[in-house]
Amino acid sequence: MPANGRKIREQVLALLERKDYRPLNNIDIARELGLTGTQRNALRRTLRELERAGDIARIRKNRYVLPVEADLVTGKLSIHQAGYGFLIPETPGQPDIFIAAENIGTAMHRDRVVARISRDAPCDRIKERREGRVIRILERANDTIVGTLQRSRNFYYVVPDDPRFVHDIYVRPVAAVSDRRASQNLKEDRRSPRHVVATVGDKVVVRLEAWESRHVNPEGEIIEVLGPATAPGIDMLSIIRKFHLTAEFPKDVLDQAERISEQVDARQLEEREDLRKEFIVTIDPDDARDFDDAIHVEKSKGGWQLGVHIADVAAYVEPGSALDREARRRGNSVYLPDRVIPMLPERLSNGVCSLNPGVDRLTHSAFIHFDKNGVAKSARFARSVIRSAHRLTYKQAYAILKSPPGDQLGERLHLAWELASLLRRKRFEHGALDLDFPEVKVWVDKQGHPIRLERVENDESHQLIEEFMLAANEGVARELKKRAIPTVYRVHENPDPEKLAEYREFVLSFDYRVGDLTLRGELQRLLAAIRGKPEEQALKVALLKSLKRARYDPQPLGHYGLAKTNYLHFTSPIRRYADLVVHRALGRDDAARRASHMDMGEVAALAAHISLTERNAADAEIDAAQMKKLEFFQQQLDQRNPQIFRAAVVDVRNYGLMVELPDALITGLIHVSSLTDDFYLFEPARRQLIGRRSRNRLKIGDELSVFVARVDTFKRQVDFAIAPTSEVAKKRDRKRSPGKTKL
Repeated sequence: MPANGRKIREQVLALLERKDYRPLNNIDIARELGLTGTQRNALRRTLRELERAGDIARIRKNRYVLPVEADLVTGKLSIHQAGYGFLIPETPGQPDIFIAAENIGTAMHRDRVVARISRDAPCDRIKERREGRVIRILERANDTIVGTLQRSRNFYYVVPDDPRFVHDIYVRPVAAVSDRRASQNLKEDRRSPRHVVATVGDKVVVRLEAWESRHVNPEGEIIEVLGPATAPGIDMLSIIRKFHLTAEFPKDVLDQAERISEQVDARQLEEREDLRKEFIVTIDPDDARDFDDAIHVEKSKGGWQLGVHIADVAAYVEPGSALDREARRRGNSVYLPDRVIPMLPERLSNGVCSLNPGVDRLTHSAFIHFDKNGVAKSARFARSVIRSAHRLTYKQAYAILKSPPGDQLGERLHLAWELASLLRRKRFEHGALDLDFPEVKVWVDKQGHPIRLERVENDESHQLIEEFMLAANEGVARELKKRAIPTVYRVHENPDPEKLAEYREFVLSFDYRVGDLTLRGELQRLLAAIRGKPEEQALKVALLKSLKRARYDPQPLGHYGLAKTNYLHFTSPIRRYADLVVHRALGRDDAARRASHMDMGEVAALAAHISLTERNAADAEIDAAQMKKLEFFQQQLDQRNPQIFRAAVVDVRNYGLMVELPDALITGLIHVSSLTDDFYLFEPARRQLIGRRSRNRLKIGDELSVFVARVDTFKRQVDFAIAPTSEVAKKRDRKRSPGKTKL
């Protein structure tokens, strides 16, 4: 900002902070400050910047005030598909603000808005949650929406894929780009795109027009037709467009990648520690193609020596190069059920940087010495070269760990688990929270249709790698903090006590006796108590929502969940840009570090950027998996042969039972109308349904056998029904029979 701009900014803030200040518009402010000519133009720019930053707020008649003086709060709006929303304030420590549907105005999900806090009665007298009303939209989160084209008698409209966009979008019956090349041209010249007519049922991308009144639906223009909503691959393409992901790499990036040799030459080995004769292995998922971490463990009388060897991506991706700019823009790889959208081109991610077995690969190694009690005593770091001896899947590693060691591989793996289990036990003794979740992988065929769901447990093979990666990340964080080198840390700040108090009320409804959950030990006891219980997943998900979200930051603020004072990401530079930044900061010499040096301002901006790309990727991955799960259940309905699933009741309402399927990690409703064996009455005090004739009770924690009854793809909801006893018995018989495909 120019000097005169800074001066005007200071004058404006000083004026608004005066005790005798009364709200003024920009003309009155200019007169009050004695500004004329070009200074008034600078004032208008300054007012826009201050408002966008949330430092001032604009109220009725375009008058400006300080937000705190007018009970105004700036933040991101999160809308529920039922229509209401919550404002997540930008100021740390402020509680969320409830926004009723009638007070949202024309704001949409994820918009950055200003809300005025209501001084009337709070929306929830028990929780005393603040309520507000959106008075201004500062930034639209989306200028495009992905949805399905529909038609009524008089007009065309698009139903958004995301149910949190609660309004259909009116569109003209024309306007879709005929092919991908035209879509690209449209970005360059929106005046003359080639148009075709979109067909009802097509998945389309709509560019939103200005929406001024909530009394009419928003309008937009179709700018791209993805294809029929039911055609193979269109669902994942809609995810890519919805989250603004980039599947293809620019030509200059691909050209630079192609110039990188797949072979390690002698020059690259200079000054590197040669570890090619060490017994080093990788352990990754079955379908992994990029292997960026490898391990080896030695034991002696004095303790343990852990070696964690990470792909040296920094050796190939120079700061400021086309490869680097594109990797930074993407921030991370995105993993969808039918594809990976990598951060780096395949030549690097699956080729020269991937630690494939039997070939020389450049690595950055962390060597950590632990005493016999598992306490880290020293660490050193070196550029190295390895030749992986084995590539193991988690399933293979688990099988080896569950059998007596029969060869060198078995002996080394059992030795590694001996150290990993010691580190894991000590980590929880120091206060780490057990927030690990099982995952459900959706396997798809060549057309992208889901064929099975596989529950992936966090077993010993996963825990082994997890503990060693945590140890390396913590060791590097300590080293960079000691050297005072600017870098990107991974932080997870302490939770808000108010959020934990609300969570405690939720836990009490499940009949668990809990104390003050702001005490780490009490939270650990709760997590131990719910382990293996039907409601474990629901309570863990609710806890995560009560905790702050982990993010990247230039300061080592610590990691609450892991109970670590110093922590960052070092172990996955193929798929995370944060790790690549850390590798450069840990560079082997001062010259290398100077070449990639960033000041604290640049690091802060980068940390904010990759926190956003990480969140966007996570949302895309969750959305895509949910979409495929819904398709999986719909297929069962279409085939009239639904599977029987085990389910746990996680909530009871007057209209039915909310259940979760632990083998699919999906929640759904058993509507009270589907309970045909009796007429059930809701007992709100105990949150249970009671059969009027049988006195049968359905309550939280009950385990049921269910099958899918209805799938609503627009609302992203599944309804289930309780399976008859005869069907459950058939399932049990099939389970005993060999050769049957199971979930």
